Amino acid sequence: MAGGTEAFPDLGKHCQFSGCHQLDFLPFKCQACHKVFCVEHRSCKSHECPEPEHNSRKVIICEICSTSIEITGKEDQEKMILEKHEKSGNCDPRKKKKPTCPVKRCKETLTFSNRTICKTCRLEVCLKHRFPADHACKQASSSTTPAAAAGGSWNEKFLVAFGLRNGKDCGKSGRPSSSTTPFLKAY
Repeated sequence: MAGGTEAFPDLGKHCQFSGCHQLDFLPFKCQACHKVFCVEHRSCKSHECPEPEHNSRKVIICEICSTSIEITGKEDQEKMILEKHEKSGNCDPRKKKKPTCPVKRCKETLTFSNRTICKTCRLEVCLKHRFPADHACKQASSSTTPAAAAGGSWNEKFLVAFGLRNGKDCGKSGRPSSSTTPFLKAY
């Protein structure tokens, strides 16, 4: 069948799948049988290609170490390739278990791009639990920082830290105690 329209006879091609023959302006040529097909019938499975194994790739997973092995060929070669992989010395059962997030009820696998180390407790967690409040961070039980030791509001902690920085304890001097009400309250 010739493609195109009356005005443009060389434009497009008709699908060579029996019963379709749709005019397609961007046709696909099958790499196995070298026939032309529309977008609906472009895969080997959809047009029942007589040579579907041509350039087909398949990945099998080793049951022992979870390594993926790419094969290009017939299915009867799978067992032979898996046996060859086991005998090669690259098959290590310790590789099978992937690290997961240690947070309770989190099953997230820790990958290169989905892991972080908490700066406080040095625990390796997934990105969803990267903040200390999300993974019940175990901070040091005895806090050594004066700002953490000073109970009270954030501005008192700031003044204590600022005073220690200057070598003076300016957070407590000249300020009313917490029992008296200050002139201006900050919220």
